[in-house]
Amino acid sequence: MTDKELIEAAKEASSQSYSPYSKFKVGAALLCDDGELFTGCNVENASYSATCCAERTALFSAVAAGKRSFKKIAVAGSSDGAFAIITQPCGVCLQALSEFCSGEFEVLLTDKSGIRKMKLSDFLPYPFSKTSMN
Repeated sequence: MTDKELIEAAKEASSQSYSPYSKFKVGAALLCDDGELFTGCNVENASYSATCCAERTALFSAVAAGKRSFKKIAVAGSSDGAFAIITQPCGVCLQALSEFCSGEFEVLLTDKSGIRKMKLSDFLPYPFSKTSMN
């Protein structure tokens, strides 16, 4: 799957967003090492802390299906369908991804100028891990 196809899958996933409060629809497309794709959207809640971001929705769906090894994730968000600005993963999503992915894991973002390719370590250089608990 190309980076462009992964971004398009994230944009498509955003159409399923439940975002009555922010009106900001986010989609994520997570590519497993075996080539299987899992998508997710943000699901808001009146109790804001119960909201789940698109990235974690995709990740948790993949993990629930038995996946543990991932290649890259694409994230796209918009309030008007234009996807004109970068929508990057929040800290909670980055930490959740770091449970299963190395710092080299690719994070694809998009805006009006195209696709930006980052690494998980660009956003979260010092993740909390098993070794942090010793």
